[in-house]
Amino acid sequence: MIHTYQEAVDWIHSRLKFGIKPGLERMAWMLEQLDHPQRRIKCVHIAGTNGKGSTVTYMRSILQKAAYKVGTFTSPYIESFNERISINGEPIADAELVQLVNAVKPVVEKLEETDLGAATEFEIITVMAFYYFGFQNICDIVLLETGLGGRYDSTNVIYPVLSIITTIGHDHMHILGETLAEIAEEKAGIIKSGVPVVTGVLQQEAAEVIHAVAKEKRAKVYQIGRDFSIQHLYSGAKGEALSFGCPFHTLEEAFISMKGTHQVHNAALALMGMYYLKTYQSFLIEEQHIRDGLREAFWLGRFEQLSSSPAIIIDGAHNPEGVESLVQTMQAHYGDKRITVLFSALGDKKIDEMVEKLEEIADRIIFTSFAFARAVSPQLLAAHCRIREKEVYEDWQYALDTTMRGLNENDVFLITGSLYFISAVRKYLKQTKSK
Repeated sequence: MIHTYQEAVDWIHSRLKFGIKPGLERMAWMLEQLDHPQRRIKCVHIAGTNGKGSTVTYMRSILQKAAYKVGTFTSPYIESFNERISINGEPIADAELVQLVNAVKPVVEKLEETDLGAATEFEIITVMAFYYFGFQNICDIVLLETGLGGRYDSTNVIYPVLSIITTIGHDHMHILGETLAEIAEEKAGIIKSGVPVVTGVLQQEAAEVIHAVAKEKRAKVYQIGRDFSIQHLYSGAKGEALSFGCPFHTLEEAFISMKGTHQVHNAALALMGMYYLKTYQSFLIEEQHIRDGLREAFWLGRFEQLSSSPAIIIDGAHNPEGVESLVQTMQAHYGDKRITVLFSALGDKKIDEMVEKLEEIADRIIFTSFAFARAVSPQLLAAHCRIREKEVYEDWQYALDTTMRGLNENDVFLITGSLYFISAVRKYLKQTKSK
């Protein structure tokens, strides 16, 4: 029996030792023991290399404006572990997390006695989310984000009303495949028979895979640039202006506060999803709900500005495609400024490509590390860098404090890389500011 919040989190994290084990057999077994909570959930299932969290955020914000109760399951977290299971943007309470752990722990322990073996951390968190949304706190709709891939992801036991595949890029290639087509095939594994899929995938070889899987499953495809369109009108100091069109509606000159052309792309996917729910699932969503929801949507750690003078920005760009989007956003909004970058990353990423892209905007790059098993040493990161102004610090807090003391009000300080790193930095900066 778990009694405290810390005991609950420690028990969940203790499952990290079992690593990543693709496959749905353990999930199916545990959910059967719990009376199939996932069958009681109306959900939208979202996969993709980048953009999942932002797409979820836009959809949640719009649905909340329309007075719906919206559950979300996302990863990883930025401020608190509880964020991963939220309702209307509010993480579940500590007491609820303890209740969930006590509900699933006996089943997890019973599973270990079978030939299926031990459940992983992500499998347990996913089961907890299904149990919570299925039995403890029923929502009008749940926005469910995959953890890794799609086909064998722990979330892929759900039968949604709509699937969304945001983008395809080079990430987790040691698990998902070396080519875009192979990665797309894994992501397309979330497509279910007769369930429509919205996709923002732009590369032809990846899009062809998605269309082929959808055809086999008799699932209608809504493809960006073909079945719906987005126009980026302009970038402003407070965000981006856009217009959107699809078979169901046209939206002229709406505004998002999350910066970057990639956020315009993510907003397009959310809008297509919203208009599908409105048209075919009888959701009562008005145009003002959509405009207000888009404008007020905010996602922690995604081009988040923590200070304006000097500008301090954190962004969890953790793969080459993410860094490329970040670079474009920095060029659009801070192209005339001197930019200092603080960077740390995990070893399973294409670090050389990420550093090369950051060099396009950085006047100075500082490499560091943090307490995480897969974090790369700053020396190895710096070995990929060709610009003159580069520095190496083992202690990221020292690097952060030292750099901030040397900034002037016109400088821009960009902190980026692993989302786990961003989470630690954000927490530290918030604590420092509050003292």
